[in-house]
Amino acid sequence: MSTVVDQDRPSAGRTFFGHPLGLANLAGVEMWERFSFYGMQGILVYYLYYSLTEGGLGLEQGAATSIVGAYGGLVYLSAILGAWVADRLLGAERTLLVAAVVIMLGHISLAVVPGLGGVGIGLVCIALGSGSLKTTTSSVLGDLYSPEDTRRDAGFSIYYMGVNIGALVGPLLTGLLQGMKGFHWGFGLAAVGMALGLTQYLLLRRRTLGGVGHTVANPLDRRGKVRYGSAAVVVVLLVVVLSVAGIITADRLSAIVVGVTVVATVALFAVILTSNKITADERSRVVSFIPMFVASAVFWSLFQQQSTVVAVYADQRLDRDVFGWTMPPSFVQSINPIFIIVFAGVFAALWTRLGDRQPPTPVKFALGTLFMGVAFLLFLPYANGAANSTPLLWLVLILFFFTLAELCLSPVGQSLSTKLAPAAFHTQMIALYFLSIAVGTATAGTLAGFYDPESETPYFLIIGAASIAVGVLLLVGRRWISRRMVGVR
Repeated sequence: MSTVVDQDRPSAGRTFFGHPLGLANLAGVEMWERFSFYGMQGILVYYLYYSLTEGGLGLEQGAATSIVGAYGGLVYLSAILGAWVADRLLGAERTLLVAAVVIMLGHISLAVVPGLGGVGIGLVCIALGSGSLKTTTSSVLGDLYSPEDTRRDAGFSIYYMGVNIGALVGPLLTGLLQGMKGFHWGFGLAAVGMALGLTQYLLLRRRTLGGVGHTVANPLDRRGKVRYGSAAVVVVLLVVVLSVAGIITADRLSAIVVGVTVVATVALFAVILTSNKITADERSRVVSFIPMFVASAVFWSLFQQQSTVVAVYADQRLDRDVFGWTMPPSFVQSINPIFIIVFAGVFAALWTRLGDRQPPTPVKFALGTLFMGVAFLLFLPYANGAANSTPLLWLVLILFFFTLAELCLSPVGQSLSTKLAPAAFHTQMIALYFLSIAVGTATAGTLAGFYDPESETPYFLIIGAASIAVGVLLLVGRRWISRRMVGVR
């Protein structure tokens, strides 16, 4: 984390609901980024598998969901890369600015470059930019407040509200425009949204942020820049060669990302656990994080199917007739953000009211995986039915359980990684949590390859039961996990 002195922060004066004006700027750029991110993602899988006559690329459904899953996994892998660039090269604020520009270029590519070329360039740019923006906006926002500033938690709550407003509105507007004018118009609207966010950020950047986030915490020397730059070139060339040779293909992408992420995870756990820089208690806490990592990966492998299986389900199995108007399938992507906006405060108030009586973290993780399993089992009553026959309200109920699961697990996941982190590996433990999201998101794309709208029962039954089994195992092992957390609740 960068060191921030008081003179780096903007001088006190006008505020945003009692908070630094920088909060409004950062929440605004993140709102527009989420607008473009979820707006694009809401129509992406349809663009990939719809036929050419419908304006799509005509890919096999399994290849389409694999691409979406791999892209999602790459976003969270890129969060780690973005943090490294901020700490070693540019500082958090400049990395944020570069990331926003890269995201906009990615959306423009999807909008104007036809075929898989536009998809490849666009998704890589958006994934690299979004992952980097995810970490750097949080870092810069945190630096706006001094360590003793009691407004910090409330500031992050306002920021999180901006995230969900963007996630709510994006799929609605891009879906409408895609239905009226075509996919590239929808992607174009996402690009316009990101351009608005970038313009707002640039106009307010100096006045609202001052010198916050400009410090490079651990600068890379010239030799290091050459070494890492050479390694990056080698990786890019390797990917190009493997793609040309036919080893990296669309339907294998999500599995490849899963494999790379699992290898990175095992290596990082090994580095931390074998280090002589950690104490016995710290090593025990890292061991306790292993089952939590698995539960997090399982949760995200189901939850992130909103952009794969649930998107396909909304298109092919859902009755989208609303008083004679056919709702675009992308609208379904906005249901979860609505529930989050409504219930996030309820859960926060509940945990606060319970205080020391609230469930320990392993139980919250167990509830998250249990609710996700129940959500998938709720697909069964209408499984294998006629096309577009599932009632809309039934899917709303299923996504309500998605939200319950998310609120039990997601908000506490990153917090847990910081509490369990050894002093010498604070950032790496946060990276491990992001790796659990990466492997889960990519797995969502791989699992979606087994989904068949004509034979749904085995898919929903097996995946739902597996998630419930993980939740039960966490409940059974909660005391073993808690003991190894050594004082962390």
